[in-house]
Amino acid sequence: MRATDLSELAAFDAVARHKSFRRAGEERGVTASAISHAVSNLEARIGLRLLNRTTRSVSLTDAGAMLLSRLSPAFGDIGSAMDGLNQFRETPFGKVRLNVPVSIASFVVGPVLAGLAAANPNLEVEVISTDRLVDIVDEGFDAGIRLGESLRDGMTAVKIKPRIRFAVVGSPAYFKTNPAPRTPADLEKHICLQNLYPSGARYSWGFRKDGKTVEFQPTGPIASDDHDLLISAALDGAGLAYVWEARAAKDIKDRTLVRVLDSWCDWEDWLYIYYPTRKYLSAGLRAVINSLRAS
Repeated sequence: MRATDLSELAAFDAVARHKSFRRAGEERGVTASAISHAVSNLEARIGLRLLNRTTRSVSLTDAGAMLLSRLSPAFGDIGSAMDGLNQFRETPFGKVRLNVPVSIASFVVGPVLAGLAAANPNLEVEVISTDRLVDIVDEGFDAGIRLGESLRDGMTAVKIKPRIRFAVVGSPAYFKTNPAPRTPADLEKHICLQNLYPSGARYSWGFRKDGKTVEFQPTGPIASDDHDLLISAALDGAGLAYVWEARAAKDIKDRTLVRVLDSWCDWEDWLYIYYPTRKYLSAGLRAVINSLRAS
């Protein structure tokens, strides 16, 4: 088989899996037009249409579905064979694509990147941060990081550090005119900044103490899905913010933010790095997992 044949088949495999030329191009590191050209060349050479294309969607023809069913295991074997060569190298080689929530990426993945790169000079780690719930298979990621409560079936999950929790914070200027809340019920008397999911839906502030769980829904004048923006608003005295503790740690230490309701902010579920159970575990992904793994 010619190298061009294999490249065209790999392009088709990527489009068929992602149902998107753009996403296939991102996975392959080329433009969507290059992927389209490769697939068109393949179809012209074999004399069969493999994909149905419209301006909005891509789907498999019967011939394309049959070809994909045979190609996927073959490319999996090729990937395993190539990764097996890592045993002859001092360090892993290749790219690992991670999907990480933007709200936690800086303090979960950030601290390990320098050490990971230094120990594995032939490894490329690509981190895409978004708080949107992502299908890592559909969008071409090797693994993702989420709280355990949001993991889906069919995934292998490895517990990672650190354990995280929320903090309620406000500026010293805010507390000059507002008494610090002692219980979540006291928040009704305060200006509380609202937290948004990427979808725009608002989520409540969760508290837990002595086996008692309390949910509080803020109704303040400012809402955002960006914890840094909420911290900035709190620093300016706009109200109380409910953010990841690690995002506000420096300001709490510097006393530019005052933490309240500390004893009510319990630890969240563990974070996990997860990947499809059927996916072979490459040496590169294994190195990433080992750098994050909880002891």
